[in-house]
Amino acid sequence: MQSHRCREGHTVVEGKVAVVTGGSRGMGREICRDLARRGFRVVVASRKAPACEELAEELVAEFGAEAIGVGAHVGHWADCDALIDRTLDTWGRIDVLVNNAGMSPLYDSLGAVGEDLFDKVIGVNLKGPFRLAVRAGEAMQRGDGGQIVNISSIAAVAPAPGELPYATAKAGLNALTLGLARAFGPTVRVNCVMPGMFRTDISKAWGEEMFAQASRVPAGRIGEASEIVGAVRYLTSDDSTYTTGAVLKVDGGATWAPA
Repeated sequence: MQSHRCREGHTVVEGKVAVVTGGSRGMGREICRDLARRGFRVVVASRKAPACEELAEELVAEFGAEAIGVGAHVGHWADCDALIDRTLDTWGRIDVLVNNAGMSPLYDSLGAVGEDLFDKVIGVNLKGPFRLAVRAGEAMQRGDGGQIVNISSIAAVAPAPGELPYATAKAGLNALTLGLARAFGPTVRVNCVMPGMFRTDISKAWGEEMFAQASRVPAGRIGEASEIVGAVRYLTSDDSTYTTGAVLKVDGGATWAPA
């Protein structure tokens, strides 16, 4: 597998394949764009296939990358298996998996959280990433190795009452990262990025109180989707060859902010 440096100084790979869930918008979209810029073949996955296919076409046009869009609901194991199978059938390998898809529905009170909502949140944020990581990790072990990056949340370590199912799932994702790093090492590295408050589609539902909290973090503001890219780039590059089982906090210092 060949690589070289581009003008920006990033290593450009040739022939490697990356799968990104929740890839059609927000942080996932920015991650897909960076992977395409670096020369990866990119599989853009999310529940809405047309949005994935549209971004894939943009990646081809803008970066000359090879890219496909695949509709997949990661809360369903059959969709997870179909996504991995489609990738292997298309390119015969998986080198990077970014488990970025997530959801955190609003609810009026803890008592109002129904079983369907709870199961759906656990499914998308934890069950799906488990299945995808296992399938991808096994394929990586059969090949040249690879990197799995799970996108968690500071809710995993600083849960709020209004997001407990989500926080529980993300805490499980942090634990899953450590276990998978042990299971798939040394050829497959598994790490986690733990974002704080970022401007994504989820943030559109936030009230004034949430945005006020963002102004109190040391960075003084909410994060932008593009600002997650550097952490993922590090964990999917040769710069991080001795980094596995890590949980990298990218939250503007939020976990150190006053309550």
